[in-house]
Amino acid sequence: MAATFSASAQSLPILDQNPPSLRWRQVRTPHFSVLYPQGFDSAAQRTARRLEQVHAVGSATLGVTARPLTVVLQNQTTVNNGFVTFLPRHSEFFVVPPQDMSLGTLDWLDQLAVHEFRHVGQFDKARQGVGRLLVPLLGDGALGVSSVGVPPWFFEGDAVGTETALTRSGRGRIPNFDVGMRANLLSGRYYSYTKAVGGSYRDLVPDWYVLGYFMTSYLKKHHGPDVWDRVLDRYYSFPFYPFSFSRSIRRETGLRVEQLYQRSMLEAEAAWRDQQRELVLTDGRELKVQATEKVFTQYEFPQYLSDSTVLALKTGLGDIAQLVRLSKQGREEKVFVLGQLHWPEMLSVAAGKAIWPEYGFDPRWGQRIYTELRVLDLGTGQLTRLTQGSRYTAAALSPDGTRIVATQTDESYRHSLVLLDAATGKVLQTLPNPQNQLYIQPRFTPDGQQVVAVVLRPEGKTIELINPATNQVRALLPVANVNLSNPQPWGDYVLYNSPQSGLDNVHAVHTGTGRTYQVTSRPFGAYHAAVSPDGRRLTFHDYRAQGARVMEMPLEPATWREVPVATADPARLYSAQLAAQEPGARRLLPQLAAPADSGQAYAVRPYSPLRHAFNVFGWGLVQSPAGNSLSLGIRSQDFLNTTQAIAGVSFDQAERTAGFFGGVSYQGRYPVFDLDIEHGGRNAGILYQGDVYRDRWRYTRLSTGLRLPLMLTRSKYLQALTLGAYYLHEQVRDYNLPVRRITEVGPNSPLNGVQGSVSYARVLKQSTRDVGPRWGQSLLATGRTTPFGRGLEASQWAVQGSVYFPGVGKHHNIRVRGGYQWQQQREYQFAPAVFFPRGLGYVSFDRLRTASIEYRLPLADTHWALGRWLYVQRFTGSGFADWAHGRNVEGRFVGSRTYQNLGLSATVVFNVLRLRTPIETGLRYVYDTRTGNWVLQPLVLDIGI
Repeated sequence: MAATFSASAQSLPILDQNPPSLRWRQVRTPHFSVLYPQGFDSAAQRTARRLEQVHAVGSATLGVTARPLTVVLQNQTTVNNGFVTFLPRHSEFFVVPPQDMSLGTLDWLDQLAVHEFRHVGQFDKARQGVGRLLVPLLGDGALGVSSVGVPPWFFEGDAVGTETALTRSGRGRIPNFDVGMRANLLSGRYYSYTKAVGGSYRDLVPDWYVLGYFMTSYLKKHHGPDVWDRVLDRYYSFPFYPFSFSRSIRRETGLRVEQLYQRSMLEAEAAWRDQQRELVLTDGRELKVQATEKVFTQYEFPQYLSDSTVLALKTGLGDIAQLVRLSKQGREEKVFVLGQLHWPEMLSVAAGKAIWPEYGFDPRWGQRIYTELRVLDLGTGQLTRLTQGSRYTAAALSPDGTRIVATQTDESYRHSLVLLDAATGKVLQTLPNPQNQLYIQPRFTPDGQQVVAVVLRPEGKTIELINPATNQVRALLPVANVNLSNPQPWGDYVLYNSPQSGLDNVHAVHTGTGRTYQVTSRPFGAYHAAVSPDGRRLTFHDYRAQGARVMEMPLEPATWREVPVATADPARLYSAQLAAQEPGARRLLPQLAAPADSGQAYAVRPYSPLRHAFNVFGWGLVQSPAGNSLSLGIRSQDFLNTTQAIAGVSFDQAERTAGFFGGVSYQGRYPVFDLDIEHGGRNAGILYQGDVYRDRWRYTRLSTGLRLPLMLTRSKYLQALTLGAYYLHEQVRDYNLPVRRITEVGPNSPLNGVQGSVSYARVLKQSTRDVGPRWGQSLLATGRTTPFGRGLEASQWAVQGSVYFPGVGKHHNIRVRGGYQWQQQREYQFAPAVFFPRGLGYVSFDRLRTASIEYRLPLADTHWALGRWLYVQRFTGSGFADWAHGRNVEGRFVGSRTYQNLGLSATVVFNVLRLRTPIETGLRYVYDTRTGNWVLQPLVLDIGI
């Protein structure tokens, strides 16, 4: 019972909210309810029209008409994303466009509408067969239950295929999208299907989007555009047995899922090998790095520091994002570890400084995420946080380091190109943009007088040369459906990336004549060209199967191959077939090309989050908010994440008693308000004076209070602070046992207490291969007392902390813990607030001191598979020593006792039934030095949801 008060008051998780100062509005269309903050009106109307246009065609090949949907437009964050969920059923669009190649030549909101709506159709496909029965019984959560056997690669790959088929762009047309898979196959890295869906701690395994695109598109090409409609019809007829999805594919196409994977990979490899045979490669010299071929490691976005040294971004499975200095002499030197990186698709270096964007977080409002500029003095190592609370998505320094050109998208979806003072961050000039074109990856010309940028217009992309002094603009290339990126001016040329050869390579356009040239020809892709200070060499990153490497080559325009000006991206594997098969493509393509402000204007009305606070989405057998248990009840959550509620009935199988519970968490203001209540029965016994007594009684528990969660991350360290204060009440009725356990309340002795807590953590970011934080600290202080003078009296004050250090190996870690707990427990005993030595049950003392040291390390990273059933990825181990000294100063058991335990543990990370979600479990072997006993304990450490 006591443990209840350590957790129940915070049973509903903290979600991400927007500031309460926002005023929300609603656009209603025949099939959508679009929610957006005031000021986003024009873009919201445009998005509503697009959604209606997509509704008519977006899920047609799945044989389903999607039910009405709520879509939330999030304009306070600079994260580029979108998702659809059924808990509760809605979609969210994060409206700031990305600056990388994945955008293609399509407006960001259009791409989101097409891609995310396909997910809506996929989920609604589950409303058949067993799902037709489950949805009335369980609510929208039944969609997830029915879809549990559908692999994530289907959902994302099919959606990528849809955006490719229905639009002029889409990731299926972008070589950079599949460069990892292409490099793997053409380098002889053939992974099993089990590894492809399970992942790896050593190698790059393409994500669900890439894997799924090729597998779903293969079936669409060879078995018709509606093949997945037929497969899903079979699957949803009865989905609840292992490998039912694979069985449905086999019954419809004759292929098991493993055969589908193999054939799609063979078809892709054959097409890519044919492409490779036609290549005439350009030579280059690779700059040596510390990384080996054993673990996937990337060196990207090179920028010259001098004629002999280059700054690059290093990332990988074993490395957090960091800037490194590479030299022709073969040395790699760490320069700086970056914070929460807004991916620097255009790292910029000039005048001894480097600049890049990082995410900045509002302390309280999780949906308010800024993009702020960081400037590093490469000589002194001093970092300047140049802007705060800004929305700059890309930035470059002028050659003399005094100005910055940056892109931004404001809260109304207005795009702009601005000039900033590099010393203060002050806006010097905002360039005119009456047509609201999206600027991408701008850079100064070598004389610092003009700016070049990729520009996305309704018709496609071009590269513009802009004079800020006169506001004159000149397009260097015709606007076309070509995915241009990474412009880099040099002399009379602008270097840029283009896929016009079928692969991403560096090209150049002469600013005077408009003639275009192919500069590089690399096997998989060459990206982000930069020119040496003496103008004699070119550097770029060259993609490889085990990660990109920095290359250098002579900069000699006479050797470049002149090519025609590109008018459209070339067709790629499946892109043309998907578009030709898709019945809705002819209808939607003209609609997407129409002016953004054309079409019907829908009625708008205010939207009150408070009036819509309760939105029941699950009932019957519902999942707990933490995802770790089931109960019979209802769950509610509003679309803006301000209010959560849960209520239901529970049954204790051991005591065979029932009860009900309820909880509400209102998170729409700065402090979070929580209310939890439980009422039920107990059926228990107690041994007293040699006899066993049993009784049945009723209990009521109430917990209510406030918590304040704060995100304080500002660097490579993740920081969070949470404050909490709660009132605790418990009372019982019909309690007739002769004696009361000290952890329980009695019939005439209710508990009326308060609890306060302070939790702080500051830990270094971790790479995938790290077993724990290599640096960091955490602290938890807790106080519980009964100050009201009514009922039971008890007090507890405790503090515990951890410090993390790096171990001997690169991915090892050491954790040192300490804790102290003070209690007055004459009448009542609270749950423990500090850790206790492993292998022992907790023993309560008036005064308790604890300490621990633990060393953790990876033992082996494997790719072991047992057929379809089991995939083992990793083994880890640890050794530890725990110590505790407890002392009682009053009562019947005055005295002290010391505990000292030593132990070893081993864990394994594995996947079952080819699910992508890994499970970590293991065994712990503990030696009690006081008794000389060994204890073997099973561990269930983590389920990576």
